[in-house]
Amino acid sequence: MKQKSDFSVIGRALATVAGFDRVYQKLEQQVVLRGQAKSTFENYIHRIAQVSLHFNCLPEEVVEEELNDYLAALALSAKSPSRSAFKHSVYGLRYYYRYVGLPTRAVKLPSLKKDAKLPDILNKAELRKLFVAPALLKHRILLMLIYSAGLRSSELINLKIADIDFERKAIHIRRSKYNKDRIVPLSVYMAVGLKKYLALEQPLTWLFNGKQLGSPYSSKAVSWVMSEAVKATDISKHVTVHSLRHSYATHLIEDGLNIVTVKDLLGHSKIETTMVYLHIAQCPIVQAHSPLDTLYPQQR
Repeated sequence: MKQKSDFSVIGRALATVAGFDRVYQKLEQQVVLRGQAKSTFENYIHRIAQVSLHFNCLPEEVVEEELNDYLAALALSAKSPSRSAFKHSVYGLRYYYRYVGLPTRAVKLPSLKKDAKLPDILNKAELRKLFVAPALLKHRILLMLIYSAGLRSSELINLKIADIDFERKAIHIRRSKYNKDRIVPLSVYMAVGLKKYLALEQPLTWLFNGKQLGSPYSSKAVSWVMSEAVKATDISKHVTVHSLRHSYATHLIEDGLNIVTVKDLLGHSKIETTMVYLHIAQCPIVQAHSPLDTLYPQQR
């Protein structure tokens, strides 16, 4: 769901930039035809609108040097230390230039180096503190469910009551990133908490209702719940909602689950994405040995 600022940026581009309305419609159509997630379109069109408003014309009309100056300013901006604005602008422009038949301009855009920084995770003692911090049961269940199933924030807010299968102990995550469905195990402990929450709150359709009747919870609200819960503890790490997903993956590997299964549970498209958790997980060190020694019982 777009925030008010998104409506403002896109609305102004639609009203003031010649041709942007046509671009909006065509890009939305392309995303639908390719079966891509709606969030992909929203991210791209928001960044394209920002560029169009800045130059008061469509991106293909912007001089290459001027565009590079604009992107450099984004990359160096103190307001975006994670460089997320820069990164998403480059992704959006690449998509746009390929769409309008200018692949050479897409190639000339700055390359994006992968961040080598390892994600922060919460240890199990910190998680126990976090899950008892919120005063509302709804907020406690919300945070626990993200960790227990390794959910992205967007996956959590799109869960419906019908997606929780208590009998089969499974959670059906629908049309997530890469437009894929997947099934993840429902924790027995989590099932008890969810049943208590459902009986108390009696949500309609969506597992977590938003403020407006019939609407799902917002990602902004999920971030607020996490932030307030962390503040109520002595946790000093810089963690976000996504840190719960990182913690889920790391703890599964530490519990002995193989990396391929963890990849499938997370819904990653490439095993390389999952392998970062091997650098975080604290697994028992196995002494170097020959497999022949484990093939036969030790002779005494």
